[in-house]
Amino acid sequence: MINLILIKMKNNFAYILLIMLLIGCTDNQQQNSNDNSNLEIGSALMDGTTEMTPIIVGETSNQDIWIKYIQAHNDKNLDIIAEINAEDWEGYTADGSVVKGNKAHIEILDNWFKNANPKWEVKWMIANAAKNKDGIIEQWLTTGNEYTDVDENGNEIFEYNVHDILFEDGKIKKINVYKRAKAQEELDFSY
Repeated sequence: MINLILIKMKNNFAYILLIMLLIGCTDNQQQNSNDNSNLEIGSALMDGTTEMTPIIVGETSNQDIWIKYIQAHNDKNLDIIAEINAEDWEGYTADGSVVKGNKAHIEILDNWFKNANPKWEVKWMIANAAKNKDGIIEQWLTTGNEYTDVDENGNEIFEYNVHDILFEDGKIKKINVYKRAKAQEELDFSY
């Protein structure tokens, strides 16, 4: 009789250990899958550095700021654009132009919006982050956008834009713009 009780106790103890082990493994998997803050997704040679720096998952909340920013551009709402820009805002365009300062940016947009009707549609966004030369994690958002407008002759303008945006304290500090013309299959391929 005592042997039967000891066997049942051993079995119960084994079941309890097995359940604890399974709970521990399941809980650990959930924690690992939810904590992507240090997940390396690439690497970059950041300005002022000499070695590749890991790129990690960035703050996805910056996507909402970008959507609001693009909508403000589509609505020609300079007040919202100025509110989202950092005072030391910088913009680098695909043709090599550079604009520095929130005020200068707003003046350029004001003049442009009076003579044009540019529109953007956000197609994708990737939140990423990396340490800068000072060891500070910078929050970036890389986005793919379709840009349309009409030129002075009434011809449609269509471009694919990639914007690489640096965020600081919920504000847009820097934008790098890259562009590609609309695909035309009848053109010969060249570099």
